[in-house]
Amino acid sequence: MRFVMVPGGWQGGWVFDPVAAELRRDGHHVEAVTLSGLEAAGPVDVDRPPNLDAHIAQVAEIIDRGDRSGREPVALCGHSYGGMVIAGVADRLGDRLDQLVFIDAYVPDDGDSCWSLTSDRFRELFLAGARADGRWVAVPEGLDPRARPHPLASFVQSIRLGGDPGRAPGKTFISGGAWPGSPFVGLTERLRSDSGWRVHEIPVGHNIARRDPHRLAAVLGALPPGSA
Repeated sequence: MRFVMVPGGWQGGWVFDPVAAELRRDGHHVEAVTLSGLEAAGPVDVDRPPNLDAHIAQVAEIIDRGDRSGREPVALCGHSYGGMVIAGVADRLGDRLDQLVFIDAYVPDDGDSCWSLTSDRFRELFLAGARADGRWVAVPEGLDPRARPHPLASFVQSIRLGGDPGRAPGKTFISGGAWPGSPFVGLTERLRSDSGWRVHEIPVGHNIARRDPHRLAAVLGALPPGSA
């Protein structure tokens, strides 16, 4: 299986390092993405923050330049804000994907945004964090020192879905459980009753990759190679 992993807000591909190490030991290929604007050295152009469309295009290009033979199954995984990104990529390239995995992540419909789907706690955090310049949301307290300010535009832009992806990938939601301010509790329950989804729970809070990489790698490694 080829895994392409998209982090949530403020974080880079490094957040998946322990998960990726376990998956690679089991023979999988893993590419953990650092979205544009969140590079270790900081954004190239601070005055032009990337939006959601830019992040979708970045990840779609990574998928597109991969194995075109179709012999290697592809699982596209997104944590938190990364759910917005992988939903947009799947709308463009669904026939290239075998599995779509939302890791305590937003699952948008057409016209949704991270802003519209999140909780009041996070809306307040976005606004307070962008107070300095109105473009970049400062890193919240308690995150890894490698975290970087996140482009506000990507949090507030509405997603446009509606393409015909052809063969639909299998869909999995991995819940971190009920943590304070979680926007995903109701979503988790709704998806549990939807036959089109597999739902797993790793009740360690939002940052599953950091808090329980072993169980997350186990769930990902057990994904079937074909679509559900």
